[in-house]
Amino acid sequence: MRHLALTLSIVLCGMIANAQIQKGNIMVGGDLANFGINFQKHSTQFSMDIDPKAAWFIDDGFALGGYVNFGLSTDNPGTDIHYGVGALARYFVEDKHIRKLEFSKRARFFAEGTVGVAGFNPSNGASTNGLNIGIGPGVAYFITPNVGLEGLLKYDLTVGFGNSTTSNRINLGLGFQIYLPSAKAKQIYKSETGK
Repeated sequence: MRHLALTLSIVLCGMIANAQIQKGNIMVGGDLANFGINFQKHSTQFSMDIDPKAAWFIDDGFALGGYVNFGLSTDNPGTDIHYGVGALARYFVEDKHIRKLEFSKRARFFAEGTVGVAGFNPSNGASTNGLNIGIGPGVAYFITPNVGLEGLLKYDLTVGFGNSTTSNRINLGLGFQIYLPSAKAKQIYKSETGK
């Protein structure tokens, strides 16, 4: 009996991780602690950002949406400002060889790419504002059927104008996403707006 219960539990966990990334579902959340090191010339800094995201699954495992980024970091002697806004694409890996690497039936690997406008403006040193492109791998661990804790290691490149024409960053984002079936999202919207 225990063996049957364990088998059912493993199957249900796998279904949970797959059901939330189906076509038509919505993903909303963001990184709450985004730790980064900036390798821009004349400036190496540590930062924390807030990075809300929203996306819609246009196909099973593939979502398109948008993001906003705002962060502050302090170094001696001032405060630095980071900002960004743009589009994002996320693909949950379905390859059976990579899926074997997953440490739990509740975990799913993904790749995320972003394109937008961003800026890095330190109080002292070189600033860059312009086109931002980012890409990186991540993992989502579904703690409930609708909530996933996430880690995302991402490389960001900003090319544009300012004292420096480029800014490179490597970020480790830690946060969460809420995955809602589109019918549930519509129901929440109707209850909140009365429409």
